[in-house]
Amino acid sequence: MSSSEDSTTTEVRVPKRRRDYNDRYKRRILEELDACSELGGKGEVLRREGLYHSTISRWRRQMARTTKTGPGRPKKSALQAENEQLKRQLEEVQRRLARAEAIVEVQKKLCLLLEPMSIPDSSESSR
Repeated sequence: MSSSEDSTTTEVRVPKRRRDYNDRYKRRILEELDACSELGGKGEVLRREGLYHSTISRWRRQMARTTKTGPGRPKKSALQAENEQLKRQLEEVQRRLARAEAIVEVQKKLCLLLEPMSIPDSSESSR
C-alpha cells in the first residue's frame, strides 16, 4: 500500500468561508454596474467579481434603506414610544368596548323575547 493511496481516501475538504462585503465595496460595485452601458457589461462585472444578480438586488435594497433612514434603524423618542403605547392601549379598550356593547345588545334582545313568558296572565293569577 503506497502513501499516495492513503492520502486520497482520508482527505477532508475544508468548507469555503462565507464572503463578507463591506459597504464601500458594495457601493463601488453598484456604481460600476450602473455605469455599464454596453451589452453584456453587467454580466462581465458579475462574473469577474463572482457575484449573483440576487446579491446585487439585495444590496440595492439595503442601500435604499440606509439612504432613506440613515444607517440602522432610527431611534424613537420617548414621546413617540409613549404615543405608540397609548395608541395600542386605546385600540384594545375600543375592542373591549365594542364587545361589551354587543353583549348588552344581545341581553336586551333576549330580555324582550323572554318578557312575555315571565309575566303571568291575569286569568291564571285569579284562579
